Amino acid sequence: MKKFGLIGFPLSHSFSKKHFTEKFAQEQIADCEYDLYPIENISSFPELIADEEICGINVTIPHKVGVMTYINQLDEAAAEIGAVNCIDIRRENGKAVLKGYNTDAYGFETSLFPFLKEHHTKALIFGDGGAAKAIKYVLHKLGISFLVVTRKPAEGTILYEAVNEEMLREYTVLINTTPLGMSPNVDSCPQIPYEFITEKHLSYDLVYNPELTKFLERSAASGAAIKNGLEMLYLQAERSWYIWNS
Repeated sequence: MKKFGLIGFPLSHSFSKKHFTEKFAQEQIADCEYDLYPIENISSFPELIADEEICGINVTIPHKVGVMTYINQLDEAAAEIGAVNCIDIRRENGKAVLKGYNTDAYGFETSLFPFLKEHHTKALIFGDGGAAKAIKYVLHKLGISFLVVTRKPAEGTILYEAVNEEMLREYTVLINTTPLGMSPNVDSCPQIPYEFITEKHLSYDLVYNPELTKFLERSAASGAAIKNGLEMLYLQAERSWYIWNS
């Protein structure tokens, strides 16, 4: 039996378990299972991977950084972003050899790229938490300059109050990395002047539940192209499967 799974805490619900369980059934992939491993303290991780049937692990909050202590190799994206969300486990002479990847970057870039137009050269990133790390990496890779917008003053960021008509004329890619608008708080959204958004804007929300967040709804009402984070999630999952089987 090949075992795969997700570590994090808490793990009350999981897109990954549903996705892979359905994938194994639909594609008739035998002798594979995907489980949830709610680990409160990352120090429990070596005990988990001592199970020689475990071949691959996805990682979610709060362990994307802490798990790096146990990784033998990092891919370029994971090293530069400073976070791991996919681990490939190979056994050599009875010892587990772990390589860490960041599939957030792959999922975001692949889902964003088809929407980009020539005038999309500058972006505003709303929020500066863990989710923003991969976004910055991808924008840098694509040659899109960006500003990070936060609620509280922090080095290298601007406040929401600074986002005005003039700035929105220049920054036409808008990316929400905060949980604002996520169910059940569906009426919340980044506090920006939506009346200055135009058809030249692209608004991308990492939130996917609901599929149409208030941020996307208000952006679309002003003419912007919109995209939520659901495809990014599917792409991340499929990238993990590719990594584990390549």
